Amino acid sequence: MKNRIITISREFGSGGRTIGGRVAEKLGIPCYDSVLITKAAEQSGFDKIYVEEMGEHTAGGWFSTVNVSRRFGPTSQDMLWFIQQKVISEIAAEESCVIVGRCADYILRGKADCLNVFIHADKEKRAERIVKEYGEQELSPLRLLEDKDKRRATYYRFYTHMEWGKIQNYHIALDSGVLGIDRCVELIAVLY
Repeated sequence: MKNRIITISREFGSGGRTIGGRVAEKLGIPCYDSVLITKAAEQSGFDKIYVEEMGEHTAGGWFSTVNVSRRFGPTSQDMLWFIQQKVISEIAAEESCVIVGRCADYILRGKADCLNVFIHADKEKRAERIVKEYGEQELSPLRLLEDKDKRRATYYRFYTHMEWGKIQNYHIALDSGVLGIDRCVELIAVLY
């Protein structure tokens, strides 16, 4: 039987990571998020903190990344992208699972039986959630959301040539602010 994979892309603060973990628990399959970071760090030799920070963000933005790559060859960020692709493909070949972030929806298209999910919510709900969950108060929560989402969108566009969050790239998009975490978990589990 072919492995079934759920990929979870998410806006920062929407609860996508939590939803992914709870879906995996409900279905009795592993969830790869921080474990994926550890595996990529081990295979790349990069520090785990670097992988965590740069694994979904382009350093210096799209323009500087393109210019560095064109002038000097692959950057360390490009190398991390190749390793993440390899790790994600290997995991999907080994077992059914949930994979959170890291462009897994793009990496696995045509390679695995996937349910690609995008989790979003309005900014106010997400800002409220990050303050509650992470105690984030150093920056304005709204500014932090905008920065994280912009960086994820730039990374996704740079490596996939597709638009992050565009509904046509996913099988289902769920508004966790309206539906709530529990309902999102139930819906995804039913669709699996």
